[in-house]
Amino acid sequence: MENVKQAPVKGKTNVYTIVGLGLLTAIVVVLQIFASNIKIGGMFSITLCLAPIAVGAALYGWKGGVWLGFAFGLVVMFTDTALFFPLNPFGTIVTVMLKGMLAGLAAGLLFKPLSKKSDLLAVIVCGIVVPLVNKAIFVAGCGVFFMDTVKQWASSAGSASIVWYLFFGMTGFNFLVELGVNLVLSTAIVRIIQVGRKKLTA
Repeated sequence: MENVKQAPVKGKTNVYTIVGLGLLTAIVVVLQIFASNIKIGGMFSITLCLAPIAVGAALYGWKGGVWLGFAFGLVVMFTDTALFFPLNPFGTIVTVMLKGMLAGLAAGLLFKPLSKKSDLLAVIVCGIVVPLVNKAIFVAGCGVFFMDTVKQWASSAGSASIVWYLFFGMTGFNFLVELGVNLVLSTAIVRIIQVGRKKLTA
């Protein structure tokens, strides 16, 4: 009898996981399509979907974070790679897909141990780490695959420092905006995670 009772709970959990990830995937897609038209002092659009990636990583582990990062990367590939793709398609795909997936992975790996102390602490740390990883991989990809082009852009913009141009000139203050959005939403994200956790364990 005990085994019979456990089976529906597992099935219900799987359904909640599929539905939850599906909903978060839709949110990631819609937010990033909307954000693709917003540029703040830089060449590239901001990212508004890092918060749902962090939520997915918190609720469904690193695999959920990686999946949502993958969905984010796909949207970016179709909306915000016009400058890079003609120069190096392979480098563009690797950079764009890795930055989202690794951001989700980092959130998934960090949230569980940190949440044992405090959900809010875990959310704040992930809210910092997700845009940081996203930004770091983007900068690394530019350095590996597009450095000659970046040097030309920096020279045209009158920037004497390639490092400054990589971190601030190309994306403006996108990182600060993305970080600010995540931190402002921290309390709301905690509540969403707590409600989602109750559903998954019901």
